[in-house]
Amino acid sequence: MQTAFCRYDLRFKAPAKTSRETLHEKTTYYIKVWDPSDPSRFGIGECALFRGLSADDRKDYEDILATLCRRLNSSEPFDISRFSSIKFGLETALLDYENGCCRTPFPSAFTEGKESVRINGLVWMGSADEMTLRADEKIAAGFRCLKFKVGGVDFNDELRIIDRIRCQYPPEKLEIRLDANGAFTPDNAMDRLRRLAVLDIHSIEQPVRQGQWDAMAWLCENSPIPVALDEELIGVDDPDERRRMLYYISPSYIILKPSLCGGFSGATDWIDRAEAQGIGWWVTSALESDIGLNAIAQWTAAMHPSLPQGLGTGALYTNNFTSPLRLHGDMLGFDPAAEWVFPRLQWSL
Repeated sequence: MQTAFCRYDLRFKAPAKTSRETLHEKTTYYIKVWDPSDPSRFGIGECALFRGLSADDRKDYEDILATLCRRLNSSEPFDISRFSSIKFGLETALLDYENGCCRTPFPSAFTEGKESVRINGLVWMGSADEMTLRADEKIAAGFRCLKFKVGGVDFNDELRIIDRIRCQYPPEKLEIRLDANGAFTPDNAMDRLRRLAVLDIHSIEQPVRQGQWDAMAWLCENSPIPVALDEELIGVDDPDERRRMLYYISPSYIILKPSLCGGFSGATDWIDRAEAQGIGWWVTSALESDIGLNAIAQWTAAMHPSLPQGLGTGALYTNNFTSPLRLHGDMLGFDPAAEWVFPRLQWSL
């Protein structure tokens, strides 16, 4: 078995604003595995590094990928347990190869085109007019669950936007989720949650910055809006620490981003531990290209989730891959008759 990697710079169609930063471009990496006797058949995965957020965001990231490939090519061991994005990519590539090199790492009724996954529509931060327009467009497209990024502009403006949407679309017609990306503080979070609660909010992700277990546990116990942990899960690799954190904070939900929380094996472990404590969950993509999104969608579909999932649609980038993923209203599906179209990639052994 041979292994190689390459870098690829994804370009946003429009700036993507969160409470942390405004994104214009995102660098990602791909890893490929193949048998030298037949290089036309290969498995591919995305090492979806998220600069500034991934626990394995390091200056020597490409050196680590190069070392991994050299070790694998010479059948030497290499511990990637602390490198979530690399683990995510390698797991995908190996499963793709094992399942016929057809980009179906998790074959199921989804990859046969027989089932779809309901997803939420994501409303990125922007001006009041921009966010209102984006919300209206998503609703017109058929989404019955919207997630708003909050905490990046004036809170009163955000409150007015969500209030307008709620007045027009009651809870039985539209579920509203919020994602603060840790933008609130322990001092102002409860006041903001109380003001938002009158708008029938389904949940809020990561109201305060991760690492503040006491503050987060208090919010989870007292918030009028169910709280979901998101960034809190990143970099927590020890099984005992995962158990302690979920028990101590006791959130209503956890958000699984496989590229950020230990690959598919790590995300599965999080789900098992959450369900053992009666904690709900859903899966969210993290700005992956269609290589990573395809794998996440297939893995998610294979678990038959009941809640709308936070999967992207691949529409953010000008230079994404052409894939069989298809969006019909708020249902993400897979067309098994469609072809993948790859750009020219420069692989490094």
